[in-house]
Amino acid sequence: MIKIAIVGAGSWATALAQVLAQNNHAVVLWARRQELARFINEGENQRYLPGIKLHPNITADTDLEKVLHEAAAVVFGVPSHCFRDLLQQSLPFIKSDAVIINVAKGLEESTLQRLSEVFAAEAGEAALGRYAVLSGPSHAEEVGRNIPTAVVAASREIETAKYVQDLFMTRDFRVYTNPDLVGVELGGALKNIIALGTGIADGLEYGDNTKAAMMTRGLAEITRLGLSMGANLSTFAGLAGVGDLIVTCTSMHSRNRRCGIAIGKGKSLEEAVASVNMVVEGVRTTRVAWELAKRQGVEMPITEQIYKVLFEKLPPREAVLNLMGRGKKLEVEEIALSKINWTLE
Repeated sequence: MIKIAIVGAGSWATALAQVLAQNNHAVVLWARRQELARFINEGENQRYLPGIKLHPNITADTDLEKVLHEAAAVVFGVPSHCFRDLLQQSLPFIKSDAVIINVAKGLEESTLQRLSEVFAAEAGEAALGRYAVLSGPSHAEEVGRNIPTAVVAASREIETAKYVQDLFMTRDFRVYTNPDLVGVELGGALKNIIALGTGIADGLEYGDNTKAAMMTRGLAEITRLGLSMGANLSTFAGLAGVGDLIVTCTSMHSRNRRCGIAIGKGKSLEEAVASVNMVVEGVRTTRVAWELAKRQGVEMPITEQIYKVLFEKLPPREAVLNLMGRGKKLEVEEIALSKINWTLE
């Protein structure tokens, strides 16, 4: 039995603690509030993952140094906007050879950085070899109930990815490995924007046709931005790309979709986020992606319209009209232009 520390005690952190504990690891969660730590130590995270009896190998504490002491691996299960601050607090207490696993699906708003870039800035470029990302289509509510799930562990070092795979792999939680850290991070973050959009369409009472179009064209623009930043095309056809996009855009477990539905029904951004009552990563990510698209010179029309709905008070129906009224396009420009020699109108 090895010790695994998890920084964070929300729904996803708790569900992953359950997976690790089932693999006979000693799991210690760090919680900000004593009441939350007490709930977990009594066997149930009543605040974030109610109704699931926690494995006896799981404990919680509010003392960060105590939680991190002698941990062989440290999982960061906190929102992306908290990552740098908690990483800075944690680094003095983390073993020099511990593997760091980030499970947040977001980007840093102030710097436009991926979270692995934040980690490298704080821990040093050399430490990236022991850094991994766990991502893919995985709602905490289902993972905590042992519903079969498949995810991907990504690291620039294959041995680190395999180590994470071994830590988490169970009968019900299948882990693949992928060396494309950039693509896995971007896929996990950017799909939240499209989930906001499909939620808005649902709130407007549009149909399945609209949702399918939003998801498909959303994946196209996620891929364009990813390729411009060095990601591998194949990653976006995998679990961290289309897999996570499907589950986040179609499930009522999705915070981003629920937030979008509320906006589509007429609530303000602030009211919609409050109605979800948990962090909605896609809101911050929309702002970051819009800035990255401009920096990279990449066309992201869905992201642009969602940005305008969220931050410029564009009525959602007008955003849909803007998307439908765009000029004529080839669906797959790269193929059409290189293979068939068509020209753009």
